[in-house]
Amino acid sequence: MRLVSLLAGLLLWCACGGHPSPPHASQPTAAEPAPSANEAPPDRRPVIVAFGDSLTAGFGADPGKSYPDFLQQELDRRGYRYRVVNAGISGDTTTDGLARLSMVTALTPVVTIVEFGGNDGLRGLPIATTRSNLDQIIGVLKQSGTQVLLAGMTLPTNYGPDYIRAFQQVYTDLAAKDKVPMIPFLLAGVAGTKSYMQRDGLHPTGDGNRIVAATVMRYLKPMLPK
Repeated sequence: MRLVSLLAGLLLWCACGGHPSPPHASQPTAAEPAPSANEAPPDRRPVIVAFGDSLTAGFGADPGKSYPDFLQQELDRRGYRYRVVNAGISGDTTTDGLARLSMVTALTPVVTIVEFGGNDGLRGLPIATTRSNLDQIIGVLKQSGTQVLLAGMTLPTNYGPDYIRAFQQVYTDLAAKDKVPMIPFLLAGVAGTKSYMQRDGLHPTGDGNRIVAATVMRYLKPMLPK
């Protein structure tokens, strides 16, 4: 009787279409996550890249007080819908900047603010090297389709007038050669003012960076349609 009952039950199960369930049939896959109600939409504003060394990175200033941070605030205040990306790395030379170009062009910026050379000068690197590297940086960026705004720089007086003059001339020569707008001196109104500079005398404070951003905005504005 037990065998008959077992066979009858098996036949009934087959007649009802019974099949073993796949082990993960009821589990959602990782490739199809449920949309989050709190997920921020992607930021599709055109990009402005601030590309440089510690002066761009905001070395020594409080978080959120680099010049690109203040530049973003200034753009927002004036109704310009752009997103500023801070691509500054402390200690970078023009050689380092040249090596990082692909990271910048991958962002397809509408404008790239190029701020390099200070570390070359402070290390006494050959002027010809700085000139060649900056020229290549500008050329690659322009070829990628971005506009370039070149930030001019100078050096402390103890480097001697001849070296300083040749160093400054690099920026004016390249701006003319490559036909790009230039900020004559990025730290205008900031360098040499104790309340705007950190103790090292090389890097702006947060308040100094606010002034730097205003200087950059003055030269950037003609390059940006609202």
